[in-house]
Amino acid sequence: MLSMAINCIKRLFVLAIILAVVLLLPTIASAAPAKIDLGQSAIVAEEINLTPQQRQQLQAVRQRRNRDIKAMLDSSQRAKLAKTLHAGNSFNQALESVDLQPDQQEMLKAIVQISNLKMKALSARFLHN
Repeated sequence: MLSMAINCIKRLFVLAIILAVVLLLPTIASAAPAKIDLGQSAIVAEEINLTPQQRQQLQAVRQRRNRDIKAMLDSSQRAKLAKTLHAGNSFNQALESVDLQPDQQEMLKAIVQISNLKMKALSARFLHN
Protein backbone atom coordinates (compact mmCIF):
# COMPACT_ATOMS: atom_id res chain seq x y z
CA MET A 1 0.00 0.00 0.00
CA LEU A 2 2.84 2.38 0.88
CA SER A 3 4.70 1.62 -2.37
CA MET A 4 1.54 2.37 -4.37
CA ALA A 5 1.27 5.73 -2.64
CA ILE A 6 4.92 6.49 -3.34
CA ASN A 7 4.53 5.52 -7.01
CA CYS A 8 1.46 7.73 -7.28
CA ILE A 9 3.36 10.64 -5.75
CA LYS A 10 6.23 10.07 -8.19
CA ARG A 11 3.83 10.11 -11.14
CA LEU A 12 2.15 13.27 -9.92
CA PHE A 13 5.52 14.93 -9.41
CA VAL A 14 6.66 14.07 -12.93
CA LEU A 15 3.38 15.30 -14.40
CA ALA A 16 3.67 18.53 -12.39
CA ILE A 17 7.15 19.09 -13.76
CA ILE A 18 5.93 18.50 -17.30
CA LEU A 19 3.11 20.95 -16.82
CA ALA A 20 5.47 23.56 -15.41
CA VAL A 21 7.94 23.12 -18.26
CA VAL A 22 5.19 23.30 -20.88
CA LEU A 23 3.75 26.45 -19.33
CA LEU A 24 7.10 28.15 -18.82
CA LEU A 25 8.75 27.18 -22.09
CA PRO A 26 6.00 27.00 -24.74
CA THR A 27 8.30 27.43 -27.74
CA ILE A 28 10.53 24.59 -26.65
CA ALA A 29 7.58 22.38 -25.69
CA SER A 30 6.00 22.77 -29.13
CA ALA A 31 9.22 21.55 -30.73
CA ALA A 32 9.44 18.39 -28.59
CA PRO A 33 9.27 15.10 -30.50
CA ALA A 34 6.17 13.01 -29.90
CA LYS A 35 7.68 9.55 -30.14
CA ILE A 36 9.86 7.89 -27.54
CA ASP A 37 13.30 7.31 -28.94
CA LEU A 38 16.14 7.82 -26.53
CA GLY A 39 18.61 7.92 -29.39
CA GLN A 40 16.97 10.96 -30.95
CA SER A 41 17.23 12.95 -27.74
CA ALA A 42 21.01 12.70 -27.91
CA ILE A 43 22.85 15.62 -29.44
CA VAL A 44 26.05 14.76 -31.25
CA ALA A 45 28.60 17.04 -29.66
CA GLU A 46 30.87 17.20 -32.69
CA GLU A 47 28.08 18.51 -34.91
CA ILE A 48 27.67 21.73 -32.98
CA ASN A 49 31.21 22.14 -31.58
CA LEU A 50 30.40 21.99 -27.88
CA THR A 51 32.86 22.84 -25.16
CA PRO A 52 33.72 20.13 -22.63
CA GLN A 53 31.52 21.89 -20.06
CA GLN A 54 28.55 21.92 -22.46
CA ARG A 55 29.07 18.23 -23.25
CA GLN A 56 29.12 17.54 -19.52
CA GLN A 57 25.81 19.38 -19.05
CA LEU A 58 24.15 17.31 -21.79
CA GLN A 59 25.61 14.11 -20.34
CA ALA A 60 24.18 15.04 -16.93
CA VAL A 61 20.69 15.31 -18.48
CA ARG A 62 21.10 11.89 -20.12
CA GLN A 63 22.35 10.32 -16.90
CA ARG A 64 19.46 11.80 -14.92
CA ARG A 65 17.02 10.47 -17.54
CA ASN A 66 18.52 6.98 -17.27
CA ARG A 67 18.43 7.07 -13.44
CA ASP A 68 14.78 8.18 -13.49
CA ILE A 69 13.89 5.40 -15.91
CA LYS A 70 15.67 2.78 -13.82
CA ALA A 71 13.94 4.09 -10.68
CA MET A 72 10.49 3.43 -12.18
CA LEU A 73 11.33 -0.22 -12.92
CA ASP A 74 10.76 -3.07 -10.49
CA SER A 75 13.66 -5.34 -9.50
CA SER A 76 13.01 -7.99 -12.18
CA GLN A 77 12.75 -5.32 -14.88
CA ARG A 78 16.01 -3.72 -13.70
CA ALA A 79 17.68 -7.13 -13.80
CA LYS A 80 16.48 -7.71 -17.36
CA LEU A 81 17.63 -4.22 -18.35
CA ALA A 82 21.08 -4.83 -16.84
CA LYS A 83 21.39 -8.22 -18.54
CA THR A 84 20.48 -6.75 -21.92
CA LEU A 85 22.90 -3.85 -21.45
CA HIS A 86 25.71 -6.23 -20.49
CA ALA A 87 25.00 -8.16 -23.70
CA GLY A 88 26.12 -5.07 -25.61
CA ASN A 89 22.78 -3.48 -26.47
CA SER A 90 22.15 0.25 -26.26
CA PHE A 91 20.06 1.66 -23.41
CA ASN A 92 17.17 2.17 -25.84
CA GLN A 93 17.36 -1.44 -27.12
CA ALA A 94 17.63 -2.77 -23.58
CA LEU A 95 14.62 -0.74 -22.49
CA GLU A 96 12.57 -2.12 -25.38
CA SER A 97 13.28 -5.64 -24.11
CA VAL A 98 11.66 -4.86 -20.74
CA ASP A 99 7.93 -5.53 -20.51
CA LEU A 100 6.50 -2.26 -19.24
CA GLN A 101 3.06 -1.90 -17.70
CA PRO A 102 0.81 0.80 -19.22
CA ASP A 103 1.45 3.17 -16.31
CA GLN A 104 5.20 2.64 -16.70
CA GLN A 105 4.92 3.41 -20.42
CA GLU A 106 3.25 6.72 -19.55
CA MET A 107 5.94 7.45 -16.96
CA LEU A 108 8.61 6.65 -19.54
CA LYS A 109 7.01 9.07 -22.02
CA ALA A 110 7.00 11.79 -19.35
CA ILE A 111 10.63 11.21 -18.40
CA VAL A 112 11.77 11.25 -22.03
CA GLN A 113 9.74 14.37 -22.81
CA ILE A 114 11.25 16.22 -19.86
CA SER A 115 14.74 15.13 -20.88
CA ASN A 116 14.16 16.17 -24.48
CA LEU A 117 12.94 19.58 -23.35
CA LYS A 118 16.00 20.04 -21.15
CA MET A 119 18.31 18.96 -23.99
CA LYS A 120 16.63 21.34 -26.44
CA ALA A 121 16.83 24.20 -23.96
CA LEU A 122 20.52 23.53 -23.35
CA SER A 123 21.34 23.20 -27.04
CA ALA A 124 19.44 26.40 -27.86
CA ARG A 125 21.38 28.20 -25.14
CA PHE A 126 24.67 26.77 -26.46
CA LEU A 127 23.92 27.92 -30.00
CA HIS A 128 23.03 31.45 -28.89
CA ASN A 129 26.15 31.96 -26.75
